[in-house]
Amino acid sequence: MFRSLLFAPGDSEKKMLKASNVGADCVILDLEDSVVESRKPIAREMVTEFLKQGGNPEVSYFVRINPLDSGKFLQDLAAVVPAGPAGIVFPKSNGVQEALVIGNYIEVLEVEHGLTTDSVRLLPLVSETPTAIFTMGEYKDGPARMMGLTWGAEDLGAAVGASANLQSNKDWTSPYQMTRALCLFAAHAAKVQAIDTVMADFRDLDRLKVVCNEGRRDGFTGKICIHPAQVEVINEAYSPSSEELNHARAVIKAFAENPEAGTLQIEGKMIDKPHLVLAERVLAFAAELANK
Repeated sequence: MFRSLLFAPGDSEKKMLKASNVGADCVILDLEDSVVESRKPIAREMVTEFLKQGGNPEVSYFVRINPLDSGKFLQDLAAVVPAGPAGIVFPKSNGVQEALVIGNYIEVLEVEHGLTTDSVRLLPLVSETPTAIFTMGEYKDGPARMMGLTWGAEDLGAAVGASANLQSNKDWTSPYQMTRALCLFAAHAAKVQAIDTVMADFRDLDRLKVVCNEGRRDGFTGKICIHPAQVEVINEAYSPSSEELNHARAVIKAFAENPEAGTLQIEGKMIDKPHLVLAERVLAFAAELANK
């Protein structure tokens, strides 16, 4: 499970190296929006070579390819999949059928190059077109390699001609609050990781902390970021605190001691089976972090 997923332009070795050494759980080597059209072939070559060299062994490397309608996604996949990335970020996905198509192409390349089937994971961006908003529930039938869902506001805003997507207090405007919620529920319906979108103002780390705490409160398990300075805040917010761990252990202990109980009381509050599920998830994630 990834707490922080940091973008790095695929045409800058310096930025890919820097992103690899700031503590991000995942680095997304970008072939799409952060690379101008004339440099996309160069970026494809640089990302492939970077993956072949191995990078930082403590980091998982994903590659954001170009969209399905770009005419470039096949070139991207054919170049980078043989180099063994941990995953592919699929932008502007309009529904599960498109994700399945990308997954099929990846599988062909895995077989051709001797990679384990489903070893290259898939992270669709599910909200970047108006059409995509109406298809998020489909991802519950997504490919086995799908590890999460995430959303984006900038391309969607451009597509509908929105003059802004943030209110004066920096909260999302109502269309994007709805989009965020749909992505959250779609991810949990598909039993994959719910990953919150980028906060573009990378200088406002105080606001980022608030946004991350709200995201975790709502059920997101990680966040994409665009600047190394954001990584530490995101990692801290999406890591279980000592208080959470102690509470989780207490919940699990209480149910273990009362296996026939449907509800119990801890610290003056009623708890039931959903609290047990959440406690088990918190401890499992803490164990995963401890083994990183």
